[in-house]
Amino acid sequence: MVEADFYDVIVVGGGTAGCVLARRLTEDEGIKVLLIEAGSATPPTESAQPPLWPTLVRGPADGGGVTAVQAATGNAVHLSRGHVIGGSSVINAMMFARGHCDSYADWPDGWRFDDLLPYFKRSESVPHGDPALRGKSGPLRVSPVSPANDVLVAAMRGALDCGYRRADDLSGGCETGFGAPDATIFEGRRQSAADAYLRPAMNRPNLDVITDAIAHRLLIRKGRCTGVEYSTAGNPSTIVSSAAAEIVVSAGAIGTPKLLMLSGIGPKSHLRDVGIDVVVDLPGVGSNLQDHPLAGLVLAAAQPIPAPRNNRGEMMGVIRTNGSAAAPDLQILFVDTAAVTGLDLPNSFLIGAAAMQPFSRGSVRLDGMEADSRPKASGCNRTWVAGVG
Repeated sequence: MVEADFYDVIVVGGGTAGCVLARRLTEDEGIKVLLIEAGSATPPTESAQPPLWPTLVRGPADGGGVTAVQAATGNAVHLSRGHVIGGSSVINAMMFARGHCDSYADWPDGWRFDDLLPYFKRSESVPHGDPALRGKSGPLRVSPVSPANDVLVAAMRGALDCGYRRADDLSGGCETGFGAPDATIFEGRRQSAADAYLRPAMNRPNLDVITDAIAHRLLIRKGRCTGVEYSTAGNPSTIVSSAAAEIVVSAGAIGTPKLLMLSGIGPKSHLRDVGIDVVVDLPGVGSNLQDHPLAGLVLAAAQPIPAPRNNRGEMMGVIRTNGSAAAPDLQILFVDTAAVTGLDLPNSFLIGAAAMQPFSRGSVRLDGMEADSRPKASGCNRTWVAGVG
């Protein structure tokens, strides 16, 4: 075991949140920060080209696997997770839209839409929209892409013909209907969290970034987390880095509970089942997993679909299926290819419906004691399958 440098803050997980944290924390020159990421420092070349994002699923930057067999369907489902600096913002479809403002009404005090709005605005730089809702000088530069693919324009026209309203700025979070959401594309290239936040800060002397590093466990001494034990690719030695102030675990909805449980923090019955000593019995760790499951309908186009220009999903809808509901409960996605489903169907496109308020809840459980083993994500036997992402 090798004792490494001492830091003020260690951030475990260099995904979307980790990149933001590393940049913001190191704005204070007196705070020394270590960012640890399990994936590579270099994204796939295809990642920068918006139309190629479907090829990234199950690729080298996708560190996901399959869920446990789902009770509701009898099938396991692929669970994509970014495995690279920038995390899932490197492999996703680049659609940028806040949750609808009414969706935050049931959140705790301090986490409602109006509470979060200043931070939403601070993160973005948007050339359009109401300045009361949209930021103009943030690190992440977003806007609707143009021109949209003809097949998506036709789908949008169909939605309006069905009586749905046109939304001017869906990404602002206060409208329903159909419109063009913003995309994390700038000057024709994907803009990940690493591009917007981390890379401009990489030369700061108070920031160290270690990639290809697997976190084995958190070190707990006298009830306090003081360090992280990890290993790097090609190095047989285990490394320990310690922090004076905080350890921030931002390893995602799957990776965070996995690391906590590997460290002995979680439901004691499960930890004992896999042979891990219990440090803190916290039954909630790994529970209440939820997502917005998507069902897609693949359609054949009546005429040739033009080649993709942008992120293949330039139109979107946010609607209420229950007119008396406060918050929208369904997101409609138009995608100009069926390839994202894994089907090789030329001249076809996809209309998808995603549940925004699913009832189902799943869980994350360990599949062994090793840090590089994949955790198991499972769902509940409800209408929607949880743990699908």
